[in-house]
Amino acid sequence: MLSSGLILEGGGMRGVYTAGVLEYFLEKELFFPYVIGVSAGACQGSSYVARQPGRNKQVTIDYVTHQDYISYRNLFFKKELFGMDFIFDKLPNELVPFDFETFNSAAEKFLVGTTDCITGEPVYFDKNDVSEDFLKIIRASSTLPFMAPAIEFKGRTLMDGGISDPIPIRKAMADGVQKNVIVLTKPKGYRKKKSSFAWLPRYVYKDFKGLHKALEIRYKMYNETLDYIEELEARNEIIVIRPSQDLKVGRVERNPEKLTRLYEVGYQDAKEGFQQLKNWLVEK
Repeated sequence: MLSSGLILEGGGMRGVYTAGVLEYFLEKELFFPYVIGVSAGACQGSSYVARQPGRNKQVTIDYVTHQDYISYRNLFFKKELFGMDFIFDKLPNELVPFDFETFNSAAEKFLVGTTDCITGEPVYFDKNDVSEDFLKIIRASSTLPFMAPAIEFKGRTLMDGGISDPIPIRKAMADGVQKNVIVLTKPKGYRKKKSSFAWLPRYVYKDFKGLHKALEIRYKMYNETLDYIEELEARNEIIVIRPSQDLKVGRVERNPEKLTRLYEVGYQDAKEGFQQLKNWLVEK
C-alpha cells in the first residue's frame, strides 16, 4: 500500500496550471510516493520528480513563441502541430537540460499513461522500467491524434494517454494508493461534449481500430471519470486541485501572458489550499 499519490491530468498548454501547482509543491518540498500523469501532466510531473524548480515554466511558457514549438508551419512540413523533436529532444537535452540523474534516482514511483492504438487500452510505464527510453514514452503520451504520428515502442503503437485514461484515478487506486490528490486543468463543472468530427478517426486511423473506438467514446469516459471524482471528493476521500478561475486558455494557446496568468492561478490555488492538504494527508 502507498500512503498517498498525485494524479496529473493532461490538457495541452492548459498544463501550465499544473506547472504552477507543482512549483509551489517544490517550494514546500512536498513529494508523494506515487505520481502518475498523462500527456502534459506527465511532462509537468517529470520536472517535479526531478526537483527542477522553474523548469516547467521555462519549457512551457518561455519557449512557447519559438517557431519550432507550436506552429502551422510544423503541421505543414512535419505533419505535427507541436514540434515534437524540439520539445522532447532539443529542449531537455540542450536548451533547458533535464536532470536525468536526479529523476532516475528519485524515490517516487512515477508512471506515465499512454494509449495502445491497436487495442485502444491504456498502457502505463514506470520510470524505473524505461529509464533509457523515458523521453520517448513522454513523447508517446503527448502525441495527439491528427497532430503528430504515433510512436512505436517495443512492438506497440502508442499515442496520447489522455485518450484511454484521461485522469487515472482508478489506476492509482488499483495500485494501492490510499490518499489521492488530483490536479485537473479545467474548472469545476466542466464536461466534455461529443466532437462533431467523431466520425473522422475511422477514416484517418483505419488500421488503428482500438484508437478510433477509444476516441469515439472518449467524451463519455472523461465525463464519467469526472462524475466519479466529484463523488469521491464529496466524501472527502480525495483532494482535487482545479483552476479557481476560468481563463479560457486553449489546448494550443500561444499567448505567453495568458499562459503566465494561468500558471500564477495554479501556484496561488496550491498555496491557498496547502494547509488543508497537509492536514488531510496526515489524517487517519
